[in-house]
Amino acid sequence: MTVYRRRAAGRTYEFHGLVDLLAKATPRRSGDELAGCAAGSDGERAAAQWALAELPLTTFLEEPVVPYETDEVTRLILDTHDAAAFSSIGHLTVGGFRDWLLTTAARTDAAGRLAAVGPGLTPEMVAAVSKIMRNQDLIAVARAVTVVSAFRTTVGLPGRLATRLQPNHPTDDPRGIAAATLDGLLLGCGDAVIGINPASDSPRAAADLLYLLDEVRLRYDIPVQSCVLTHVSTTIDLAARGVPVDLVFQSVAGTEGANRSFGVDLQLLREGNEAGKSLRRGTVGNNVMYLETGQGSALSSGTHLGTGGRPVDQQTLEARAYAVARTLDPLLVNTVVGFIGPEYLYDGKQIIRAGLEDHFCGKLLGLPMGVDICYTNHAEADQDDMDTLLTLLSAAGTAFVITVPGADDVMLGYQSLSFHDALYARELMGLRPAPEFDRWLRAHGMADATGRILPVDPHSSPLRALASPGVRG
Repeated sequence: MTVYRRRAAGRTYEFHGLVDLLAKATPRRSGDELAGCAAGSDGERAAAQWALAELPLTTFLEEPVVPYETDEVTRLILDTHDAAAFSSIGHLTVGGFRDWLLTTAARTDAAGRLAAVGPGLTPEMVAAVSKIMRNQDLIAVARAVTVVSAFRTTVGLPGRLATRLQPNHPTDDPRGIAAATLDGLLLGCGDAVIGINPASDSPRAAADLLYLLDEVRLRYDIPVQSCVLTHVSTTIDLAARGVPVDLVFQSVAGTEGANRSFGVDLQLLREGNEAGKSLRRGTVGNNVMYLETGQGSALSSGTHLGTGGRPVDQQTLEARAYAVARTLDPLLVNTVVGFIGPEYLYDGKQIIRAGLEDHFCGKLLGLPMGVDICYTNHAEADQDDMDTLLTLLSAAGTAFVITVPGADDVMLGYQSLSFHDALYARELMGLRPAPEFDRWLRAHGMADATGRILPVDPHSSPLRALASPGVRG
């Protein structure tokens, strides 16, 4: 095991192996303190960041963070590494890579150059460089990256901000879900996906919700995709039975053990991807996977230990989840950044930093990355913090955000963004919805030529029947 040393604040700090160095270099967060791997002081953190900046990028190919022999995610990362794409930056240190990213992001051909090196980057490289970047660095580089995916709408185009419309209901009542869906559509939301977290694990309940959403889509010819966020194995079975499945959802994580705690492995995820693609329900593309991640998931399942039995910091493990996502060619990936709770991200400051890190790492690894800008009710955070993160991520070019009625998810019991929050971000930053959805809004008099959402009486709009109790349940 390599011992890394760096002197700071009048003393010499030692870091025992790459796992320890990455953890100690991470900006402060409660999850790493809970795991016992965080820096003990600002001085130790600064020393670790300095030592990390001097580390050659090739180290991450030689010293796995999680053992190759026991973890299929590590094997995926190293076995699919693109040496040719890495060759142009392989001589750099982590600090040199940061400088290269910032210089490249300022070029007119930034998007192409950043995309070209993406396959040569491992999640650990990207996590490492994020640890020595300021928030503005994360925003500047992420904004320069373009990742586009498509199904019935096109997500990730420059100048666009898509939204997931999340019409959850504590009893899966179809009228409640229809009312929330109407609310969101009238406010220009839903172009990334209309996605329901079901209150029940019942396949029949999931099927009923999928039929409901598909009926709404077909009745009003809305260019959107729907998803019920049930387990991938359930979705595979529903698709085989002819239920109208658009997207295949699954939560994923950065270690084999954490994925096993979700009831999945790489093979099952690939089967889900193939099942969804085989239906060929998309119109402008056939990216069918919808994946969610979140810092702390491996720690919460006790599957966060790496090489030498040392705990791996939660942000590095989060970046490794993006390797799993990358191999599935998804339509959507989002981190539920504050959802797991203050045990992992304690307050607004930590949530904001983690959201920017996750978005930066995901985009740099080639993912159509969005963020559920959210917090739980027992976290030291409030809606002002969410306003700040929404504004920063909109500047950083996030592909989509999640929106719920009134910013309050009454089924999951956490705080996210409202439909109006998305309108604020689009107006402030001059952003539009996905182009196919944008055209639909304008064609039905729900938005003007500039994309501004117009006030509409739901009883006189093309969606008026959604407000009635006659919608199929």
